[in-house]
Amino acid sequence: MKKKLAFLLFAVLLIMIPALQACSNSSSSSSDSGASGSSGSGEKINLTFSAWGNPAEIKVYQRAVDGFNKENPDIQVKLVPIPSDGYIQKLQTQLQGSQAPDVFYVGDGDISKLVETGKLAPLSEFMNSSESYAKPDEFAEGLWGAAKKDDEIYGITVDCNPMLLYYNKKLLAELGIKSPQEYFDAGEWNFAAMEEVTDQLRDGGKYGFIVDNSWNTLFSWIWANGGDVYNKETGDFILDQNDKGIEAMKFLEKMVKDENFTYSGSLPKGQGAEAMFMSGQVGMVSAGRWFTPLFHENKALEWDYISWPSNTENKTEPVAIPTAYMAVNNDSKNKEAAQKFASYYTSTLGQEARLAGIGNAIPSIGGIDEIVTESNVPEHVDYIIQAREQGYANAIQSTIPGLDKEANDIMDLLYLGKDDAETTIGKYAEKAKAMIAEHKGE
Repeated sequence: MKKKLAFLLFAVLLIMIPALQACSNSSSSSSDSGASGSSGSGEKINLTFSAWGNPAEIKVYQRAVDGFNKENPDIQVKLVPIPSDGYIQKLQTQLQGSQAPDVFYVGDGDISKLVETGKLAPLSEFMNSSESYAKPDEFAEGLWGAAKKDDEIYGITVDCNPMLLYYNKKLLAELGIKSPQEYFDAGEWNFAAMEEVTDQLRDGGKYGFIVDNSWNTLFSWIWANGGDVYNKETGDFILDQNDKGIEAMKFLEKMVKDENFTYSGSLPKGQGAEAMFMSGQVGMVSAGRWFTPLFHENKALEWDYISWPSNTENKTEPVAIPTAYMAVNNDSKNKEAAQKFASYYTSTLGQEARLAGIGNAIPSIGGIDEIVTESNVPEHVDYIIQAREQGYANAIQSTIPGLDKEANDIMDLLYLGKDDAETTIGKYAEKAKAMIAEHKGE
């Protein structure tokens, strides 16, 4: 009887083994699926996020990453910085090879060409869902630029960076040069004053102003003179017919020729505008708030903001507002988690985490300006908030894929002193008009 019972138990075990194996395989499959982003596994989803920036900026970005990771223990984001030099080229290569990070920064001059590749995930539906930390209507409409196409959002403004000038207070005082703030207080901070200050810096053996080659610098000089590059209603290129714009270009030509302005692209290798500013070699540089954390860490440096010099009857004029966008890889295996992180990073929570105190930008989302102004760094921190109220994002030129680069290539020759203003404007007009017509299908 006992032998018969033992035989029956053995037979039952033989029958159950395949079923147990099937359950084991099923459990393993579910776990693997969860690791790639499917729900129900209980495992963490790991995301990668890439952006450019100097070391101080990377620390700022990490604040928001840490905040998201703490609030979402089932999703963990790792920040993988990419050097600014060659950033977009590396990102494009990664996207083409399906090796790109899940979430990444895209500059305002590059996003239109990435939208056309289909590699950026549409974000409107997610942003309007209950899972999103930020809603589209919380952002200033004028900052979307080329990140919005046919009412679909492909990139969220991470923050914004109205252009202004930084000046080395200690250096100017040592050389006995009247400060930009003194000119501004007297209502005389204009092109002539800029020339006077940089004349004296140059004559004192220093660099006056480091001019970089970007749409935001060029447009700020043109707008400061009451001119324009494009018709804001039609999008047509008008600089070649705009007297005030042409006058501003001639001012740039003169400043370069007279060595008041030094082109950043002609600096010795390894010499950047921020390093030269901190070492007391240059009196003035232009930027948004992104130099602020770095300059603040240098306790020996005495510096302040000043509004862009206005050459009209107005004390200030509109300036350019560089805007980076947070985009999601359309090929990400964890697209919904990536969208959630992108919405957090750009939300009130994310912007407060990054920008409070000595952040590297100012909010693009409403109602939290005090997180910047309460820092009192620098003394005239309010100038950058005022600049945002008047300025514009790259809303026209950046919508034409490749035009920003073509414009920079043309401007490069003016900043190097190889082309005059008239030649530069002619080349710019020819290229811009042709590319706009092609884009419109004309």
